[in-house]
Amino acid sequence: MAFEDPECPHGIRLVIEDYPYAVDGLEIWDAIKKWVHEYVFLYYKSDDTLKEDPELQAWWKELVEVGHGDKKNEPWWPKMQTREELVEACTIVIWTASALHAAVNFGQYPYGGLILNRPTLSRRFMPEKGSAEYEELRKSPQKVFLKTITPKFQTLVDLSVIEILSRHASDEVYLGKRDNPNWTSDTRALEAFKRFGNKLAEIENKLSQRNNDEKLRNRHGPVMMPYTLLFPSSDEGLTFRGIPNSISI
Repeated sequence: MAFEDPECPHGIRLVIEDYPYAVDGLEIWDAIKKWVHEYVFLYYKSDDTLKEDPELQAWWKELVEVGHGDKKNEPWWPKMQTREELVEACTIVIWTASALHAAVNFGQYPYGGLILNRPTLSRRFMPEKGSAEYEELRKSPQKVFLKTITPKFQTLVDLSVIEILSRHASDEVYLGKRDNPNWTSDTRALEAFKRFGNKLAEIENKLSQRNNDEKLRNRHGPVMMPYTLLFPSSDEGLTFRGIPNSISI
């Protein structure tokens, strides 16, 4: 879907240029990485200080050998010997727990809220040709479909769960925000974090402009719903947008 190209924005050339998740995601990824880079380089003045940090090295060892014990011997794991390796690892962790999850999670209800779009079970096997069930399917496919998919009670349970998962709480804390503005006394870190928040607000404005560009047809699709899943901010409720700081279920 993409390959490296230093002449393109973010150093990536997309195979499908009008691909909202990828286009918007690269903007968010770069913002996260820049914030992480600033933070890491504030406190680790050299690669040697990182190598000699016992808490950091213990965290990385646990992440690789315990958290991913089945993959711990794979050759592609960073050795966590440089600040750039820490920046890359932290960017991946933050991206996965924030933007990636938001893009997957908060679009569930607008699509799955109509059970016909994604039935959760099948109550019948596919009918075999020549059987009475097959003849029924041939004569009345819609009737058979409704007999086959999720029944009413399970549909109610399913939609209730999807709605809860897709809803933002009133006290949600979004990427680039903090519930306590005095989370650190280090003014350098506070200034870097403020730049991160401002960058996310700038990106959100850019994404809104893209959604108004009629040439970008994939940003709405045939049902004319704009792609807003990677908008950083949101109000409370079912909004089809918003990137919380982390997964919270």
